[in-house]
Amino acid sequence: MATITTQPAVVGFSWPTAVDLSNRDVQQRLTPAATRGLLKIAKAWDLSSEGARLLLGGMSTGSFYNLTKGAVRKLDQDQLTRVSLVIGIFKALNILYSTRLADKWISLPNTNPMFGGETPLHYMQQGGIPAMVRVRQLLDARRGGK
Repeated sequence: MATITTQPAVVGFSWPTAVDLSNRDVQQRLTPAATRGLLKIAKAWDLSSEGARLLLGGMSTGSFYNLTKGAVRKLDQDQLTRVSLVIGIFKALNILYSTRLADKWISLPNTNPMFGGETPLHYMQQGGIPAMVRVRQLLDARRGGK
C-alpha cells in the first residue's frame, strides 16, 4: 500500500480554504508584493503604462502612476485576481520557453484559434479575467504536455 505524504503548510496560509481576497486586511497585506510583481512583469514584457493599466481592468492613469510610486494603499479583489493570473502566466511562459521568447510571447501575434491572429496581450486586455484564465489554462495544459 502506498504512503501518502503531504507538504507542510506555508506559514500564514491555510490550505483547506482559499485566501479571502474580499477581506480588506488581506488586500492590504498582499498589495505590496502584488504591485512589485506586476511592475517587474510589465517591465519584462515591455508593456506601456496603458498596457499594464488595461491588464488591471482599466485602472486610471493617476492611480497607476501612484501604484508605480508605491503610493497605492491597496489593490481590490478584482485587481489582485488579475495580478495573480498575470504572475501565473509569466511563470508558465518561463517554464515553457527561454526567457527571451517567454517575455516576447505575450506581444506576438498568435495563430491559436483562441487569439484569432491577435496577440495574447490584446486578447487578455479585451476579455478581462475570463480571457486571462483561458490563457493560463492553455499554458498550464502545454506544461502538462496536452
